[in-house]
Amino acid sequence: MLERLFQLSAHGTTVRRELLAGLTTFLTMAYILFVNPEILGKTGMDVGAVFVATCLAAAFGSLVMGLVANYPIALAPGMGLNAFFTFTVVMHLGHSWQTALGAVFISATLFFLLSVLRIREWIVNSIPLPLRSAIAAGIGLFLALIALQQAGLVVDNPATLVGLGDLGAPGPLLAILGFFLIVALEARRVTGAVMIGILAVTLIAVAIGLTPFRGVVSMPPSLAPTFLQLDIMGALDVGMISVIFAFLFVDLFDNTGTLIGVAKRAGLMRADGHLPKMGRALIADSTAAMGGSLLGTSTTTSYIESASGVAAGGRTGLTACVVAALFLLALFFAPLAGTVPAYATAPALLFVAVLMTSGLAEIDWHDITEAAPVVITALAMPLTYSIANGIAFGFIAWVMIKTLAGRFKDLNPALVILAALFVVKFAFGTAA
Repeated sequence: MLERLFQLSAHGTTVRRELLAGLTTFLTMAYILFVNPEILGKTGMDVGAVFVATCLAAAFGSLVMGLVANYPIALAPGMGLNAFFTFTVVMHLGHSWQTALGAVFISATLFFLLSVLRIREWIVNSIPLPLRSAIAAGIGLFLALIALQQAGLVVDNPATLVGLGDLGAPGPLLAILGFFLIVALEARRVTGAVMIGILAVTLIAVAIGLTPFRGVVSMPPSLAPTFLQLDIMGALDVGMISVIFAFLFVDLFDNTGTLIGVAKRAGLMRADGHLPKMGRALIADSTAAMGGSLLGTSTTTSYIESASGVAAGGRTGLTACVVAALFLLALFFAPLAGTVPAYATAPALLFVAVLMTSGLAEIDWHDITEAAPVVITALAMPLTYSIANGIAFGFIAWVMIKTLAGRFKDLNPALVILAALFVVKFAFGTAA
């Protein structure tokens, strides 16, 4: 049956290898079980329900990817998108988390339509590579700021906006230790480095009495507080357009980059650079995002950590299905997730931020007409506390600078139209 479903022989793999690859991928991305409830819980959402929604969304998304596209790519609520959901849409703009879930559902539906109608290629190809790298780096810097805040390393300062926290407090010190540990383990190629770092800091915190131990295993909490609680009508408000666009835009490029990156490593791409079944993979991803919003979590997306499973030999959708099964098993570890404090998940956020900002290395810094929009995009996200604002500023800066410099060949209709729409929004609307 497995041979028929996943064509293991044709991909040069075995059931044992796929099982090991699935376990490897799960261990490298399982940190989301602790981080996602911590972040989304700040909106007022029930933390237990978010934990269950995270497990189910990851299981559903990975299963759909494995069965529909037969790719060894796992899915879960995306880092960066969950921070945008909480800190920008809910806490900064003041929308309810129900409305934010509605925006996630609408953006996922649009993503699904773009994938079915094959408009995705036109959109992706219309955005210059430097801007795509800048968006990823900006999200990384945004996550870094959130991580440093959660760790207590960066605090409010009325004179300078931000300042250094109390380095004598145990929380910041444990967060620093956790980050060093994660980076060192990753450098040593230890599987599950991020999760080990989170659990190590949590164990120390419990041992010295900083955080209460709530247990390890129990029956899953109720999903009712978040299940089908999305407010789609509220998300259709004009003020939510840029929010929906940001969810869509980031998910679109995040998925495209992840699919191409993992597929290259797995040897799934053709000689002409074409990725077979790309449409199926994107449809699976958008379907997972819609399902996640119904369950009660931010955008579900493909995880670049899937590359670890590919390195372990994963080549088919069986790897993703194994990850799905493990996320279902994780449902029974809610007490452990509830024990993890914010300063234990902060190092994981900071580590992901390091990985995301690495895209800046691809920028041609000698071309000031590219470097300037990239820096504006990347800095605007953390400094305005909004991914949407960073994208908007980047598009506007790119079009204006290229136009004034006479570099019209670097422009296209899609870029100009989007930049004009952002200018209109800032002129007559509110920043998002």
